[in-house]
This record gives sequence, structure tokens and C-alpha cells, in this order.
Amino acid sequence: MWKLDTTTDAYSEVGSQFGATLNSCAGASGRFQRLSCITSCKVPIAENDDIIVGVLGRLRPYGKGYEVDEPAKWLLELATRSSQDLYDSIAGFFALLILDKRSGELRLIGDHVGSVPLYLYRQGTQLWVTDSLKLLEVAVSPALLPINLQAIYNYCFHHCIPAPDTIYAGVRKLEPGSELRISVDGEPIQRTLYQPAYVGSTECTDALKAKCRQVIEESVRRNVASNCGAFLSGGLDSSTVAGLFAVEQPGAATFSIGFEAEGYDETEYARLTSLHFGTTHHEHYLQPVDIVNNLACVAGYFDEPFGNSSAMAAYICAKVACEKGVSVMLAGDGGDEIFGGNERYAKQKLFEAWSRVPHGLGKAIAAVLATPLGMLPVFSKVRSYIQQANVPLPDRMESWNLLNRFGPEIMFEESFLRSVETGAPVQAKRSRYAECASADPVERMMYLDWKFTLADNDLVKVSRMCHKAGVEVRYPLFEKEVVDFSCTVPSGVKLPGGKLRDFYKKSFRGFLPDATLTKKKHGFGLPFGVWMKEQAALERLTHTALDRLRDRKIFRAEFIDTALQTHKSGHSNYYGELIWIMVMLELWLESRGR
Repeated sequence: MWKLDTTTDAYSEVGSQFGATLNSCAGASGRFQRLSCITSCKVPIAENDDIIVGVLGRLRPYGKGYEVDEPAKWLLELATRSSQDLYDSIAGFFALLILDKRSGELRLIGDHVGSVPLYLYRQGTQLWVTDSLKLLEVAVSPALLPINLQAIYNYCFHHCIPAPDTIYAGVRKLEPGSELRISVDGEPIQRTLYQPAYVGSTECTDALKAKCRQVIEESVRRNVASNCGAFLSGGLDSSTVAGLFAVEQPGAATFSIGFEAEGYDETEYARLTSLHFGTTHHEHYLQPVDIVNNLACVAGYFDEPFGNSSAMAAYICAKVACEKGVSVMLAGDGGDEIFGGNERYAKQKLFEAWSRVPHGLGKAIAAVLATPLGMLPVFSKVRSYIQQANVPLPDRMESWNLLNRFGPEIMFEESFLRSVETGAPVQAKRSRYAECASADPVERMMYLDWKFTLADNDLVKVSRMCHKAGVEVRYPLFEKEVVDFSCTVPSGVKLPGGKLRDFYKKSFRGFLPDATLTKKKHGFGLPFGVWMKEQAALERLTHTALDRLRDRKIFRAEFIDTALQTHKSGHSNYYGELIWIMVMLELWLESRGR
């Protein structure tokens, strides 16, 4: 049987607990186990004679708004009527806990993009469920949470730690769009709940464009709140959200981060969007001193090591918004990953064309390239193309990964490499890529990105940094209905040839400024590598952190030295990103006393 802890004074300072005490569970085994659910905020719960449910985050009926007064009570009624098939009836950004009192089975359910984290840890007959590793660290002795070396390797590959692994050995993270079922005695069983069928619509393109506008308008509308603001980088997605927000609230507050570094600043496009929609716009120019003053606390605020350098910009932008009285921020994340907006999609389409060349012709071309003619400049480009095209997806997308460019044996200490599986990160991507219900490579790449780019990275970045700044963040462009709709638009319509976001741009032509529709994709990138050369305080902070990292025997000391020297000699951007990843790892480990 399970015994669920109630809230006690021991945990009152670190979070609320879910549930009530169950003294017996019919049908469960005779072995007594304790289930402790510790969360960073109060969890609405509801129960009847058969089940208990808890809701973290924002839950609503599919196709409707967030007007449900008591989401836990509504979920209880739904789960009682259709326990096995409730996922199709719900939407929002949430994590759910459902406990069957009779069998003792616990179900953990995540939304389609895993926006609310849930961690699972078993210690003997004790099972912990939490939305915060920091709370688990407080509740459990650090000796029981050893660092997972495989997770550190995965971090260096992905610049974050993708689910289901975590930084701690033995702690599991719920994957996006999935369910974990945990019986009293058995090991957790996972199944994927969110897996679109990719049934293309038969409607004409004009009808689809109108529907695209409608579903996104509805999504923004249901996420607008009082004391609301919006991130505005000046790109396609943030401009769409800001514009529709301004329709709902004339004079809507928008916020941008600028950089006094060539090639990084695009505030002019944010101003253009603001002027077009009449928003009340706020700009903050990030300075190197902002990084020096906030780097350690930002690194330590994440549950796990996190290496996306734009986290600093997201934090400062959200902090400025909070200071202006904003309590809810609208973000534009997700549009590229459902409407074909990343350059790698178009690039990989070009490589995939080689697979359609008849075998005989391909063999003849390869024979020509094997002769001295293959050394000529034109033919050498063809040979390079074929070599890359012969690497299957998704592996081909990792050709520029830091670990592939340098090689694990060059980067890491031999003793560290003996403790990890170097092929694990690639295998995880292969599994996700193959799981997609569509055979289209663009759809598969986007499905891959829903997890590794959004769930494991971008949404972690924005959500945690907004939380640190004291504001709530919402993602209108990645609401479940928007994602579902995108899966009905054929891939060739979303991304014809190499025209990124072609369908989406046409859907919003006449609403967005023409300059926004034609601008090159940018973002909130941080000029860390440039500033590190120019600012002595930032350089000292970096060198101090890397000196301590050397002693951990993870990276080879000579590799760290080479990275610093090469960065100093002129490769500011590429090596700056590499140095940032290593520094953030060290600062996170220090924040946990490791």
C-alpha cells in the first residue's frame, strides 16, 4: 500500500505536499511504501472513494478556455468517467497526478510539451515525486543523490539534460506528452500519450490560412491576462503574439532586450512591430556587468546544469517587465517547430533529395567523383554533398555538434569517458525521430525538436528565468490546438522548397509588418564571447570558474586551455559558446556544494 504524506511543518518552508493519508489500498501488495509528493506551490486536489487527483499548472478542456473554476474537481469527474482516454479531452500546460485508491497505482501525466517538470525518485520503500530537484535536495541527503556522469556528458552534447535522465543518478524526469504508471511493487511503465497522426487536410490553402489565423488568435486570446506583457524580439513569432495581444489590449506592454554588439542587436525590428501595433514598448540594453552580477545566481536557479546562453537575456527582460508591474508574460516560443521555420529543416530537405536519385545514376556519379575530376572545386562540393547526404537523419543534423567537431577523446578525461556511454545522446534522438507517426523528414525533424529544442531546452529556459524574475510565462503558439492544427497542414505547404515558414507568413500577410515577414531569423543570443574579450571582470570570472572545473577531471586541462587560447585569438562566437557551457556547468555544481 501507499501512504501519502500530508503537509507537515518539516516541509512548510520548501513547498506544499499533495494528498492525504491512505491507511489501506484494496488490491495492493502487503509491502508498505510511503509516497511523498513535494511541490514548489500549492497543488489543487480533489478526491472521491476511488481516486485522488492533483493538478500542477494550467488545465482546461480541449477547445475551450481556462475558465474552469476548480480544475482538480473537473479532472476528477473526467477521470471517473473515462480514466484511460482522458488525454484527448484536456489541454493546457500542466502535470497531473492521479492515484487509484483501490489498486495503489499512481499515474503521472505531462502535457504535450512537458512544460511542468515532474521528477521521480525511489529510496527503498519510499517514493518521491516532485516538480523541483531543489526540494528533493532539501528532503533527501545529498549522499543519496550522486551526480550522474552520463547526464554531464548529455549536457555537453545538448547544452541541457534531456528527459528522462537527470543530473542525479536514480532520479527520473517525466518526458513530454507521456504518462508514467507506478504500481506499489513494479517498476514505472511509460507510454506516449501525445503522438499526432499527421492526417493532411483536404481544405484549400486559403481556407487553411484562415484557420491558422483563427486558431492562433483564439490561443492568444485565452492566454491574455490582467497585468500582462509580452516578449518582443522583433521576429515572426513574438511579433505575432504581440500584435494579437494588442488587439485584445490596446497599448499592450511589450519588452525587448538589446545588445551593444554588432550582429546581435535587432531592437529596430521590435520597435517597428511596436509602432505597427501601437504597443507600449520597453527596451533594456544588456550590459556585461549584468552578466557578472547575475551569472552565478542564474546558473544555480536551474534544477540542472543548463547551457543556453540566452537565459540571461530572458531573465533580465522578464525582470524589467516585473519592475513595470507585469505579472504574466506571453512568449512566442514554438512557432518555428510547428510551421517549418528553422534553417536546418530546409538544409536537410536538400540533402534528402539525394535519396531519390536512381541507384544507377548515383553509382555513376560516385564513380566519376572517385577519379581525378573529383578533386576539381565544383566536383569537390558535389562529393562533400554526397558524403553528408549518405549520413541518415537525425545523425546528419549533429555534424556541427561540439562533441562531434572536437571528438570526445579530445575534450574529456579518459576516466570520465570510461563512465559514460558516448552514443547515448545520438541514440535518444534516433528513438524520438523514429517515433514520429509521419514518414516526412521535415515533420520528423519538427517532432524531434518538440522534445529536444522546446521541452528540454527553450521552455525550461524561459519558464525558469521568468519564475526567477517573479512573473508567470505563457506560450500561446504552442497550445495543443495550434500544434494539432499544424499537423494537418502538409509539409510541402508549410515549407515549400527552402521557403521557411512560407504558409505561416502568407497566413499573417496584411497583419504583420512586411519587414517582419522578410527579416532574417535572429533571437535573444548573448554576445558572451565578444564581451569576455572586452570586459576584465567577465574574463576573471570565466577563468576562475574554468580553473575549478579543471580539478574535477571531467574535461582535459589542455582542452580548456586550447578553448581559451583559440577564443582569444579571434573565434569569439563559436568558442565563446563552448566556454559558456563549461562555465555554467561549474557554477551549477558549485551552487549545490558539489
